[in-house]
Amino acid sequence: MTGAWAIIDSPLGELVLEGDERGVTALRLPNLRPELDPALRDPSALADALDQVGEYFAGRRRAFDLPLAPAGGDFDLRVWRETRAIPYGETASYGEIARAIGRPGGAREIGGAMARNPIPIIVPCHRVVGSDGALVGYAGGLERKRALLDLEAGRLQDSLW
Repeated sequence: MTGAWAIIDSPLGELVLEGDERGVTALRLPNLRPELDPALRDPSALADALDQVGEYFAGRRRAFDLPLAPAGGDFDLRVWRETRAIPYGETASYGEIARAIGRPGGAREIGGAMARNPIPIIVPCHRVVGSDGALVGYAGGLERKRALLDLEAGRLQDSLW
């Protein structure tokens, strides 16, 4: 597989999953959908990832077991690894992530890395909140962030589901 993409119908809208021989490279939210080469549309190449994302939205999956290959610098990759360690249904603050990777006082830098996260949901940047627990900074929109947190808490938001 040199590169493939597939569409996922989700309660958040149509998502685009992308990957290559290394693993999942992107999961695009509806408001961040790029132009894609129709010749590379290949759901079979991404079948496992499609299944796991579907299971997540159905409430049957709490952790993803997929090879990931996000494009990013060393700092971003460290932040995203730490973000993947946030358990399903829980949150961590930008400051907590900064301290965990040895950058106390780097909450804004963490926010920048979250904004660059090419694989939201699988790399659960929706679980990162402000120091007071407020929902801040989600590229997919705060209503989607709230919906994902509600899904994980067992509360579904009727307007999105």
